[in-house]
Amino acid sequence: MGFIVKDVRINREIRAKEVRVIDPEGRQLGIMPLIEALRTAANADLDLVEVSPKSDPPVCRIMDFGKFKYQQSKKAHDAKKKQAIVHLKEVKLRPKTEEHDLEFKLRHIERFLKEGNKTKVTIVFRGREISHPDFGRQMMERIAEQTKEWGRIEQPPKFEGRNYVMVLAPQSVQKTT
Repeated sequence: MGFIVKDVRINREIRAKEVRVIDPEGRQLGIMPLIEALRTAANADLDLVEVSPKSDPPVCRIMDFGKFKYQQSKKAHDAKKKQAIVHLKEVKLRPKTEEHDLEFKLRHIERFLKEGNKTKVTIVFRGREISHPDFGRQMMERIAEQTKEWGRIEQPPKFEGRNYVMVLAPQSVQKTT
């Protein structure tokens, strides 16, 4: 049952005059007037839940709605836990960044990629530096070469205004299933 609990009508919220009823064990009880279906559910101390409102007549199931809501929320919580969360980290450089500083930034990129995060490498050009885009291209090539062990290029280097931008993705994202 992959429907959202908020959009489900139960008991007296159901608008149809006749409904197809399924009992708690999953057996079809057939098409019956809504009043009779509500009475059948009440006799079993359960709720009448509209599971397929678009069919003709709508399909309703006799079940414990509170328990059903709880199970749906548990499923949603488990699905959310299993999602791999990938953050985008950014490392900013200048075209004239010194060797030691570049090595320092490369260690940051390595750590981000090993943690499973995508990394955006940005080279910021200021003033007249923009007249030498080859410095930025060489730096991007060097970064891509030195990080290929941990990451792959997801978005190749390109200019965005006065910035030269490249996005690296981790080599293998760990998926927990």
